[in-house]
Parts: sequence; C-alpha cells; structure tokens
Amino acid sequence: MSLDKVKSLHFDVFGTVVDWRSSVISELQKFGKDKGIEADWSQFTDDWRSLYQPSMDAVRKGDREWRPLDTLHRESLITLISRHNISGLNEEEIDHLNKAWHRLNPWPDTVEGLTRLRTKYILATLSNGNVSLLVNMAKNAGLPWDAVLGAEPNQAYKPLPRCYLGNASYLDLEPHECMLVAAHNDDLAAARTLGYRTAFICRPTEYGPNQVNDKNAESDWDIVTTSMTDVADALGC
Repeated sequence: MSLDKVKSLHFDVFGTVVDWRSSVISELQKFGKDKGIEADWSQFTDDWRSLYQPSMDAVRKGDREWRPLDTLHRESLITLISRHNISGLNEEEIDHLNKAWHRLNPWPDTVEGLTRLRTKYILATLSNGNVSLLVNMAKNAGLPWDAVLGAEPNQAYKPLPRCYLGNASYLDLEPHECMLVAAHNDDLAAARTLGYRTAFICRPTEYGPNQVNDKNAESDWDIVTTSMTDVADALGC
C-alpha cells in the first residue's frame, strides 16, 4: 500500500532514537569514579532496565494510580542501590543518577535522519518517557521534535491503545495518517492493529552484545531498515 497519506511520524525513543544502555553505563561509571564507588555498572544498568516493564505493568493494570516514568525509574533505582550494596548517597545524588535517562545520546544516524524527515513530516515522540524527560533529552541530544507526546499526555503506557490513538488525536490526525518508527516488533504490532503504518529500525546492540529480541523484523512492516537515515531514504526525504 502507498504511504502517501502519512502526515506524521511517531517515534519510540528508548532504543530506537537513543542508545540508552551505553549512555546510562557511561553516566554511572563517571558517577562511580567521581564518588569512589565500585560497582558493576553494566550489570546495574541491565538490572535497572529489567525493572522497566514490571514497574509500568502495575500502572497499566490499574493496580497503581498514574505515575510518570521518572517516578518509576527512581523507585527502581532505590531498589537497585540497596541490592548492589551501595550506601551513603543523598537525595540530590539519587536524583542526579535518576536523570541519567534525561541525558541519553542518540545513535549516530539519528539526528541526520530526523532532520531530513522533518522537511516533509510532523515528528512526534510516542514514548513511555514523561514530558520533562523527553524535552531534556531532546535539548541534550539535538532531537528536532515538533511535538512531545506519548504516555504522560495520554496517561497510558504502551501498548495500551489510548497511547497510540491519543497521539494521533492530539495532532488532529487519523491513525492511518501516522507511522510508528520503532526498533521493537511488539510496539509496531500494537500500533498497526490500531491503523498506524509502520517502520522498523533494527538496533541489534540496544541491549548489549548478548541481545536476543528484535534483531530482525518479525512481520512485513511497511519499512524495514537499519538506520534513521534509511527511513528518510525510504520516504523520499
């Protein structure tokens, strides 16, 4: 099918647009060196990310009231500080560590690809990150968003339909006029079910050298690429 009706591109951010794992590891290593704290920061980062989905599940299921991702990340961080036997951190230091997620670096192809895509399409986030996190990340990484949307404005974490449908509604668009760009097959599947067009970017090192999931496209997505610049090529930007 033609992609001529697509007017807006909606982006998963963690893993698709930014390299969260390497960025967080680097932040934690610098903090540890500055504070004289020894820890396996790569494992700490992986453990932190492993709590990501479980922390949102309780909100998705209605077991907890809405909480932004910053709050969930901080709760998980406190759990891991104890689990990794790290002591002596004050509240300001914990907040600084938690905001490592605000300072993630883009993949090398991201900014060029987004800049090209913005010449033709509206660019919006469709992320589980809260608004302040995404805005700060954009300022840090030079991400040229037209709109910062996703979980917090819609009060719903992906893959709940309200997150995707709300994004389209905020821009006064129908789902078929939107395309989700993501490195995660399950995210794309949820969006396509609701009428979105889809673009898969393979990020085979998102989770490090031993990544298992999302190393290949698992369906016939509208676009399948290995970079943001390839998405721009495919869409004639």
